[in-house]
Amino acid sequence: MKHIMIVDDDVSIGNMLEEVLTKEGYQVSRAYSGTEALLVLEYKRPNLVLLDLMLPGLNGEEILAQLTGIPVIVISAKVDVQNKVDLLLGGAVDYVTKPFDTKELLARIAVQFRDMRDMKCPFVLTFRELTLDTVSQSVCVCGQAVRLTRTEYAILKILMYNPSMVVAKSLLLERVSEDTPDCTESSLKVHISNLRKKLRDVSEKDYIESVWGIGFKMREA
Repeated sequence: MKHIMIVDDDVSIGNMLEEVLTKEGYQVSRAYSGTEALLVLEYKRPNLVLLDLMLPGLNGEEILAQLTGIPVIVISAKVDVQNKVDLLLGGAVDYVTKPFDTKELLARIAVQFRDMRDMKCPFVLTFRELTLDTVSQSVCVCGQAVRLTRTEYAILKILMYNPSMVVAKSLLLERVSEDTPDCTESSLKVHISNLRKKLRDVSEKDYIESVWGIGFKMREA
């Protein structure tokens, strides 16, 4: 199930969007300010974000600059062409002006998911000396290939998609299950321990750290 996050302080618009998206089969989460959006994103990684610009706390432009690897459709009452151009060049994949037709918005969302599904070019994730190719499903450390199990690869991919965020154990288990069923709450620590050892054996460095009571994240140098 695709997960869409709505970042909008207008409760009525947010409620309407949540109702429409839920009926279309999407999982929906909400944030009502820029600051709250960043807090939610520390524990949840949606497949797409619907982002308003006029937000309390951090505004939409500031949030957009911190969203990497997640498609963002800006929804705003601002109609200035230069503003739209700046946002699209700044990382947004689309711009919808308020008021909008929900059918048009749903079509634009479907296009983004279709484009992600049909993308043929390799997508490579990097973190320090780590390289993960999501097409060939290969991992290299300092240029040396590392053989991982399917579950270890799935865990590393999720963590590298969110290199600066702590990924909660529950979310990690949920996302790993999309790629492989061979991971349970009781075996997660074992899989991560084995993964850390394989990476450390090549570089003598640790790339993953646990955050007590929450989950795991990539370790900065």
